[in-house]
Amino acid sequence: MVNKSLFSSETDQSDRADSINEAGGLAYQLEPKHALAQIAATGTFGNSYYSTAETQLAEMMKLVDLVDDNQFLAKLALYAREKACMKDMPAALLVALSVRDTVLMHRVFDRVVDNGRILRTVFQMIRSGRFKNASGKARLGLSSSIQRAFQRWLNSASVGKLLSASIGNDPSLRDILRMARPTPQDNARRALYGWLTDKSIDKWAPATEADLPVEVQSLIAYRNSATEEVQALIASGLDNVRWDLLSDAAKGPTVWKALAYKMGPQALRMNINTLQRHGVLSVGHSPSMVDYVADRIADESEIRRSKQFPYQYFAAYLNVNDDVPQKVKTALQKAAEIACGNVPKLPGPVVIGLDTSGSMHSPVTGNRGQGATSKMRCIDVAALFAAAILRCNPDSVVIPFDTSAYHAAIDPEDSILSIAQRLAEYGGGGTDCAQPIRAANKWFAHRQFAGVVLVSDNESWVGCGHGGATGVMTAWTDFVARERKLSDSKTDPKLVCIDLQPYQTVQAYERSDIMNIGGFSDAVFNVISAFLEDDNRRFVAEVEAMEL
Repeated sequence: MVNKSLFSSETDQSDRADSINEAGGLAYQLEPKHALAQIAATGTFGNSYYSTAETQLAEMMKLVDLVDDNQFLAKLALYAREKACMKDMPAALLVALSVRDTVLMHRVFDRVVDNGRILRTVFQMIRSGRFKNASGKARLGLSSSIQRAFQRWLNSASVGKLLSASIGNDPSLRDILRMARPTPQDNARRALYGWLTDKSIDKWAPATEADLPVEVQSLIAYRNSATEEVQALIASGLDNVRWDLLSDAAKGPTVWKALAYKMGPQALRMNINTLQRHGVLSVGHSPSMVDYVADRIADESEIRRSKQFPYQYFAAYLNVNDDVPQKVKTALQKAAEIACGNVPKLPGPVVIGLDTSGSMHSPVTGNRGQGATSKMRCIDVAALFAAAILRCNPDSVVIPFDTSAYHAAIDPEDSILSIAQRLAEYGGGGTDCAQPIRAANKWFAHRQFAGVVLVSDNESWVGCGHGGATGVMTAWTDFVARERKLSDSKTDPKLVCIDLQPYQTVQAYERSDIMNIGGFSDAVFNVISAFLEDDNRRFVAEVEAMEL
């Protein structure tokens, strides 16, 4: 008998793995555009389970060199910022674009750099010297082209936006102003730049202190206030100044209450512990503030309007201190329930494979050092994804897995946070991404599904498939064959592999019925829904569809 491993059919050959992943298992290498998009949607330049921040930067820069398509780089920077809600990756892509196509860089600069934090990030990346110019030399300062982009941003920014940009150091807005050297259009802007750069008033000429915008004059008065009551009164009237620009000088709980009223729903969600620490949420002293904060966080119209994903509320719930009033904690749960309404309904029930292996217990945004590392783990995000899909598609099934598949008796009507927490308790061992598909073929042999959604870091290393294929590809072939026998439809099921970490290999290669997608923002749900609906908006196509 001929050696079938050597002389396999052409179909079998196409399934053969062509790479080894970070965990040492068989995998498929993504083509450069897709690999770069995967990193842009998930990378945070933090140390992850299988890679370091340094590795992420090196891989990103290598892929940028391989992608000879400047329009794609520009669109990817926009996608990473506007759809995937990333911060550092879009800034890095913008800096990379600035040395290749200054025209495109200018077209997308103001959309990528939509706040002062991103402006400081771009500045720091340029100042680091990690990005090379066309001659291969490290860029340590602002080129004339990117200097013009900084000048345009600074001159067009509102007073409130510039004051917000002044929050934070190393680099500070003062550093940026001194290097960008924008030309002020009038005395008001000249005085503002002088104040922001700590220049003595005599160097503002012909501007004087009287030319400072009213917001700045009020801010100075606030910081110089002698009493807590006067400071709170001034804070209440500062409509165009962000609360966090006032927080460092706040004199007491009365001022912090005034700042709480200035916060939007999302700022309140993110600063619950801060408000508690400053006495704002002490039930005995300010029950009305507890009611106000809880009501704002769980404001249904605001959650619907902002299209918030349950992830944000789950992260807040995990991080609240024990002494935070129960009413506020309940509001976070209620908000997560409402946010599930922003998750699209899929065209049919799906099998949700939830990776609960050891590597999934690492921080989803990487290890960024003490005080900066998120408590939100990959497993928490994956469980929340599964719970959100299950809530909107209750006929679906969730199969947690590591090197085994687990029966999960989950009530779709349970609270979204309770479902996510229960799912996150499974497993903890090695990784075999084929397990949930094999289990579905066995446990639900007579049920029809629209597809399978795998939520994982894709670092499968236990087991393999037939003929050199990964276990996922072999199990998926069996799944499709089983579904075809059950269905009269000509539409085959679809496999969606969500990767939560910035790696470049996958367990199932791209084809008409398989899609690999990176990220954990709400944009992922829309891509999944479109794919299962036979819409051709695949992951890379989603990036390329961005309007410049």
